[in-house]
Amino acid sequence: MKRRNLMKSAVVLALLSAIPGIACADALADIKSRGTLRAAIDLGSPPFGMADANMQPSGSEVESARLLAAHLGVKLEIVEVTSPNRIPFLLTNKADIVIASLSITPDRQKVIDFADPHGVIQIIVAAPKAVKISSLEDLVGKDIATTRGSTNDKEATTQAKGATIVRYDDDATLVTALVSGQNNIMISAPQIMNAVNERRKADPLETKMVLKVNPYAVGLRKGEDGLKAAINEWVHADLKDGKLNAIYKKYNNIDLPADMLK
Repeated sequence: MKRRNLMKSAVVLALLSAIPGIACADALADIKSRGTLRAAIDLGSPPFGMADANMQPSGSEVESARLLAAHLGVKLEIVEVTSPNRIPFLLTNKADIVIASLSITPDRQKVIDFADPHGVIQIIVAAPKAVKISSLEDLVGKDIATTRGSTNDKEATTQAKGATIVRYDDDATLVTALVSGQNNIMISAPQIMNAVNERRKADPLETKMVLKVNPYAVGLRKGEDGLKAAINEWVHADLKDGKLNAIYKKYNNIDLPADMLK
């Protein structure tokens, strides 16, 4: 009987170790042993992630991920994702972390863990100057463009009652739709509006309302306390020495909130 119980225990442990996120392995130790941090980054979400003139990864989250990898003493491996598949890639162990302007929300906290915030992002309603929008009631009956599976999508769905929500699979496609005039109203971030206006100079968008301000952070699988502690150490060190603020200001033209820099 005792031997049978031992065998059962061994089978259970083997099954658990095969399930991503439940395994007993230490993610931080794995990263150090591998010598590489696999960071899921959305490269279709300027200015957080994008390709530069030489088609190399660029953006504030790309540079932040490089800082984090250097802090951990490993190389950075970018795992390219889109807004909807950021968390699935993490949960299926295709990436060690998500660093893709991932806002901290109660729904996400049910399935993944977050490090301390290293940036903030607004959710705004934006439209051309000629479009009069001063309240949510003004959105009734209008087409509103946003990115599928994002916090912008959630706020559009819950706040813009009576509007038709047009969802695009990533920020790059959203930007293209707004530049072409396929859509003229968006619920997204100021950074997305700026990317649109760089190519829509004749009829630029402007902020009509701020719906919400969200802090964003590195996402990681639950139970990875060692990795979380190491990431938090990096966040606070590079907020204090100004490196994260310099990156944020470089791409967003504004400083991080003062209370984050204390």
